[in-house]
Amino acid sequence: MSRSPWPSCVRSCAKSFMRHEPGSVAPINRPIDEQPLDEQTNIMGKIISLNISREKGVNKEPVEFIELKVDHGMVGDAHAGDWHRQVSLLAEESIDFMRNKGLELEPGAFAENITTEGLELAKLPLGTRLSNGQVVLEVTQIGKKCHHGCAIFKQVGDCIMPREGIFTKVIVPGTLRRGDNLDILP
Repeated sequence: MSRSPWPSCVRSCAKSFMRHEPGSVAPINRPIDEQPLDEQTNIMGKIISLNISREKGVNKEPVEFIELKVDHGMVGDAHAGDWHRQVSLLAEESIDFMRNKGLELEPGAFAENITTEGLELAKLPLGTRLSNGQVVLEVTQIGKKCHHGCAIFKQVGDCIMPREGIFTKVIVPGTLRRGDNLDILP
């Protein structure tokens, strides 16, 4: 039996990380200032829509860009605040699943702030960091309970936001624009 060149504390941490279950806090949060943001990315997605509502309970409207602040979220969005669900994201691929059930849906129909393409958002562990090269968001929650009276659930008996929507908090403030890359930081 060969001995590992790694100290037991590193092996233990690596095993813990490999066992990480969705819905739990990620055991490792890497410092974001170890290297330039453009060198930290390894999996790329794209922002296809940015959506905002100035009041709760109304449909979100698409915008070209958004400003994000630490301990707040999206400037001007009714759901912003100093909590763990500052910014919501949903993949276009998830929305396509519901379109295939016969619904006509636009990005933002599930009240997500950011609609992405090319990222399997629901499979990201808590603590994952996403960046456009300026802004950094950290995943804090996967899914949420559908509110009572969800129109989409009433229509087709299903809603993807409880399973596939994710929530993030702002780690590094800045601007996101429609069409920006949104990458998973290593």
